Amino acid sequence: MTRGAGSNYTNLGIEPPDHGIGRSRGGLTSKIHHLVDGRGRPLVVLVGPGQAHDGPVLEHLLAHVKVHRRGGRPRTRPDRVRADKAYSSRATRTRLRRRGIGAVIPEPSDQIANRKRRGARGGRPPAFNAEDYKGRNVVERNFNVVKQWRGLATRYDKLALVYRGAAVLRAITLWLPHLSDTP
Repeated sequence: MTRGAGSNYTNLGIEPPDHGIGRSRGGLTSKIHHLVDGRGRPLVVLVGPGQAHDGPVLEHLLAHVKVHRRGGRPRTRPDRVRADKAYSSRATRTRLRRRGIGAVIPEPSDQIANRKRRGARGGRPPAFNAEDYKGRNVVERNFNVVKQWRGLATRYDKLALVYRGAAVLRAITLWLPHLSDTP
């Protein structure tokens, strides 16, 4: 298994030693990683350092998915994952395939070139549904809504737990209109 960023994604109640802050060209930064449903409602929210790659966090996001439903235990496996090119690795696709999750992830141009360069040994291109991929903009729109809160857009919080708490609070406010029984 590949090791992700330095933050502790497995136990959300413990403050990570790096506080979810990473150094990048713009200074100290953080990233909010989230998993949303088809309507743009956040299901899982995690915080990580800004310079860390997004790919290793996907496994931790999927590990925390619990969608409650009537008459049974909660679902922990989505039907498919729509992600951008940052998640297009052989390891990610293998993990998703092993769990029975469909991957709607475009292949980056360098991976296409490497596969073609290898000829028959390069294998077949991974399946990609361009029409289904159009639904990925739901995630980007959700980021725009989340970042409308000034505290989340600029991260004034010192501790990652407090910053994640604000992101979860924003997720709750996005869910409230859907849970209300009044129009």
